[in-house]
Amino acid sequence: MKDTMHGNKPSKKKIRYAPSKGLNEYLDLYGRLVVLPLQYEDMLRYMASTPLVDTNGKDTLWETVYYDHADKDDINQSLCEIYALLKTEGDTEVLEHLTVARIDFCTFGNTKPFRIRIINKLNDNYDHFYIKQIDSSRIYGLELEGILSPNRVSYLTYDKTLIEEHVAGVPGDDFMTKHLDVPKFDQIRIAKEFIKFNERCFVRLLGDMRAYNYIVDITPDIEGSQYRFRAIDFDQQSYEGWKSFYLPQYFKENNPIIYLGIQHLESDAVRQYQLEERSLIARRARSSKVRLNKLLNYMIKDKISNEEKVEKLCLELAEHHNNSIFYECNSMGEIVLANLKLVLKKEFIQSIIDV
Repeated sequence: MKDTMHGNKPSKKKIRYAPSKGLNEYLDLYGRLVVLPLQYEDMLRYMASTPLVDTNGKDTLWETVYYDHADKDDINQSLCEIYALLKTEGDTEVLEHLTVARIDFCTFGNTKPFRIRIINKLNDNYDHFYIKQIDSSRIYGLELEGILSPNRVSYLTYDKTLIEEHVAGVPGDDFMTKHLDVPKFDQIRIAKEFIKFNERCFVRLLGDMRAYNYIVDITPDIEGSQYRFRAIDFDQQSYEGWKSFYLPQYFKENNPIIYLGIQHLESDAVRQYQLEERSLIARRARSSKVRLNKLLNYMIKDKISNEEKVEKLCLELAEHHNNSIFYECNSMGEIVLANLKLVLKKEFIQSIIDV
């Protein structure tokens, strides 16, 4: 594993693309398109806000927002209904036990999300979900995550609104600050899982996986702990034009984990973990072949980036893979399909070698 730095940054303002008719048909087919009692624009009617700080008094860059009394009850009721749609497919029996505890707004994100804290009055347990401006890139990212990775994210769409569940885990930047001082056995596991995460992002071209855009799920095990890196930001699914943007290893924010790999893993072990993850991706792709083909067919036709970025990425991937197939690609969807085909091919060749 190489120690590398990444100086590239995403576009200052990413363009959001509305879902096409075809993508909406796909979302409807798979139960993601649902009539909602409230839209993103309704959430913008707040009357006041205050900065939200963490337990150490540090600004979180979120603001807690407040609504006029005339709107508050209706908004809260609608939010509870949306939570029921997201978690129980609209079972209204749960509504009497739900209440909205807090609504936070993030002004710096591409989709400018609202985060809703829901409390179950039966046990005071709380959960979160998000209301965001819809973006085709993010939808394709969420779908590819569900099909090609071991993770699933529940979400719903309607018109210009995207609803997402909260993914629990330790934010990547906090993880590197507080959880790397562990026994060597666990450090090796962390490095191994980051390699697999790096591979998943590159195969499906999910970009901008710097530390604050993913979480780490830590599960205590018989010996040590198990770790899984999970993306939580899908805005940069197949949008930018340079190859390194889709490899988390190139972001300097991830260097503490890169150093663990340099310290503990030989190049042969890194290669083995890469091949293992490619094989798993290929199996997931085959097991969900019908759904994946439908998704990619729409992605190929849709515009989710500009021609300059598409052309640049084609050139860089053609050079990286030493394969001219990318010169024939005219959209980000075609690039993703070409990348996946290479993985499937590599996995097939690897199987023959193993035999």
